[in-house]
Amino acid sequence: MKRVYIETYGCQMNVADSEVVGGILARRGYGFTNDMSDADVILVNTCAIRDHAEQRIYGRIGLFGTYKKQRPGTLIGILGCMAERLRFKLVEEEKLVDLVVGPDEYRKLPELIENAFVGEKGIATRLSRVENYEDIVPLRTEGISAWLSVMRGCDKFCSFCVVPFTRGRERSRSLASVVEEVRTLAERGFKEVTLLGQNVNSYRDGEYDFADLMRSVAEVDRTMRIRFTTSHPQDMSDRLIETIAANSNICKYIHLPVQSGSNRILELMNRTYTIEHYLGLVKKIRTAMPDASLTTDIISGFPTETEEEHRMTVDLMREVRYDGAYTFKYSPRENTKAWEMVDDVPEEVKGQRVFEISQLQQKISHELNQRLIGKVEQVLVEGPSKKSDEEWTGRTDTNRTVIFSKNGEASGEYIDIVIERCNPATLFGRRPGAHSDCKAGFKTEAVTQ
Repeated sequence: MKRVYIETYGCQMNVADSEVVGGILARRGYGFTNDMSDADVILVNTCAIRDHAEQRIYGRIGLFGTYKKQRPGTLIGILGCMAERLRFKLVEEEKLVDLVVGPDEYRKLPELIENAFVGEKGIATRLSRVENYEDIVPLRTEGISAWLSVMRGCDKFCSFCVVPFTRGRERSRSLASVVEEVRTLAERGFKEVTLLGQNVNSYRDGEYDFADLMRSVAEVDRTMRIRFTTSHPQDMSDRLIETIAANSNICKYIHLPVQSGSNRILELMNRTYTIEHYLGLVKKIRTAMPDASLTTDIISGFPTETEEEHRMTVDLMREVRYDGAYTFKYSPRENTKAWEMVDDVPEEVKGQRVFEISQLQQKISHELNQRLIGKVEQVLVEGPSKKSDEEWTGRTDTNRTVIFSKNGEASGEYIDIVIERCNPATLFGRRPGAHSDCKAGFKTEAVTQ
């Protein structure tokens, strides 16, 4: 039996894709290993969204090349978004890898691998208008949380984004196939499922929209938490907000990328909404779900962004008060509209702006977490804490991480935790009635600079 090692970079969509790849190869008799030295095939599932991600992956490919010299029979394959962008460079010019397979060509992997073992390099990167892998059973080994792709590609063409060029146009799975997969996951004991798509709330199956899908999935098993990501403000409908609010097992956590606080920059980004529209959505969400958690994405230093426009983003953060924000320095990506613009914001300025935004977000996150001290939160136990075998880590409905002492619980249980202290990223607590490790009432940890 040939053994496969898969290394995954990038977003949750890539994690889900690696599970699809695992399902395809498992059907053809391949085994899997978590030890690269035990593998006959090394596959790297890549991300091309930002230059930093590509540089990290190039470093890993170089390491694999060195490893291959020690074991000449080992195959190296690149999957996903970076494969589509750099297919000829990786195989023909630099001769770093044996296989380059794009995100819509995974069904060809078994044949390409077999051919590569007899010396034939393999490239398959065509994009598809129909491929959604809905008949493939993903290879999942962990039995608590699952990522489930409900659609692929994107039609928005934001001027900074390569996704339409690396993953193609939008196409959705059937509602029935998604519901059936969720039912199977529930029967296998999974406690949480996250529905995925580059722009998941533009999902469409005939007359059914994403609100219909969310409601149908939530009805499969009311003890299973339902999450989703990522949403585009243009497609955050009133029906979807109402559906999230009305179903107790749909998590009250919404990731709503804003990208910038300036309408001029949003127009240059081709984001198709204004800040006024965005703030209207925030108001609707918080009216329907006062305790909902909101997170966002922000790009600093987009071409021609002024200091005043940076301040608009900072002011927006103070107004919305996000629970968390993923902040990135703008990096030009080939084929995008923004690639044709002059990247005129100096790297030093980008770094300063990202730092300011990150510091502000830490402060806001800390203040929001402090409000939960003394309250009881229901937590899904996910597994042992990374820092101590005596502690569990779990997650709240609003996607906050909670650390607490073990007291006979098991992974996959829902338990109540009294929150005792916090930092900007994590809550710490105990079971009601359990001994507290706080010597003088409730306390908070200092913000990490």
